[in-house]
Amino acid sequence: CQKYKIMKILLLSTGTTKGEKMQNLLLDFINRLNHYIDFNHLEIPALKNSKNINVIEQKLKEAKLIKQQIIHGDYIVLLDEKGKSYNSIDFSAKIESFMMKSFKRIVFVVGGPYGFSDEMYSISNEKLSLSKMTFSHQMVRLFFVEQLYRAFTIIRNEKYHNK
Repeated sequence: CQKYKIMKILLLSTGTTKGEKMQNLLLDFINRLNHYIDFNHLEIPALKNSKNINVIEQKLKEAKLIKQQIIHGDYIVLLDEKGKSYNSIDFSAKIESFMMKSFKRIVFVVGGPYGFSDEMYSISNEKLSLSKMTFSHQMVRLFFVEQLYRAFTIIRNEKYHNK
């Protein structure tokens, strides 16, 4: 299978993936994804003593850590409850449109427990919602990489997604 080498995808998430089972599931889909595209997942450690920091300051500190991983020219998509929702077929078309636009790197960002700072919203290119429901940040990572994998199998017309 030929990878889409031109574009890279980075999933940035705050906090670490907890639990061996969750880590193994996440790693399984990351390995599957790397069959199609250059994909990386980078976890930004959770803030220390966050209980002693107000919500606004916490979002600002998280934004600073996130921005350290963003390079000029990145297309930034925040995984956010206020974002646009897609079904799996439409999401695969969205990913394919990213490839057609020749973006060098798409950065999907999972924020901290209180979401994103205004600054993160201002530097992002768009927002994506996985659901109207609220999920743990652990689950969001897994759901996202599975949907991204599904998108590539749809693009390649491979058996995985039932139409």
